[in-house]
Amino acid sequence: MSLEGEAAGLPVLVVMTRWPASGRCKRRLAATLGGGSAARIQARLISHTVAVAASLAKAGVLEARIAVSGAGQKASRRWLTSQQGVSINAQSRGGLGNRLCHEVLRARAHRPSTPVILIGTDLPDLHQQDLLIAIDKLKRSPLVLGPSHDGGYWLLGLAAEEQDPHWAFHSIPWGTDAVCRLTVEKARHRGITPELLSWRNDIDTISDLQGWLA
Repeated sequence: MSLEGEAAGLPVLVVMTRWPASGRCKRRLAATLGGGSAARIQARLISHTVAVAASLAKAGVLEARIAVSGAGQKASRRWLTSQQGVSINAQSRGGLGNRLCHEVLRARAHRPSTPVILIGTDLPDLHQQDLLIAIDKLKRSPLVLGPSHDGGYWLLGLAAEEQDPHWAFHSIPWGTDAVCRLTVEKARHRGITPELLSWRNDIDTISDLQGWLA
């Protein structure tokens, strides 16, 4: 798969993450490991995800953005200054659905038909190829989903022709095992057959860490 792309049609990758400070992230992990350890794990996950995003941005495949919650703009910029070619902004207020939708709209502020891909930072095995496959699938379907074993999704992509993103994020019971299923159902009601990526397992609990921190 080629790493080349035309600048005018580059998709925007938005990495949604939380400031890696004790007590502000990975609360389920913190309940078992303590806030400091959970924050260090979060920082390590973010570093890996941003590195993958930055490498594809440098190759001209996509535009990369980091949307951070729980920290001010200046602190976020200082924290991620080592990554070149990645823009940083604070997430908007509100529930997860509103924040995801807002990031899609922000990415399309100057180019309304821009394909947008949203990911989190819970994937220690994320690879360039995962994102390249998602970009390729967006050429065949308005919606691409990477399903998670907990019922959510680790990636959501909206193609250029899907210009109204609100339906994908509103009236979704976030944090439940029905998120991906209901998103697929809503898409099919709109006449959309989503393209699915491989199933993955997010890191949320101590059992998800086996084999990763060794």
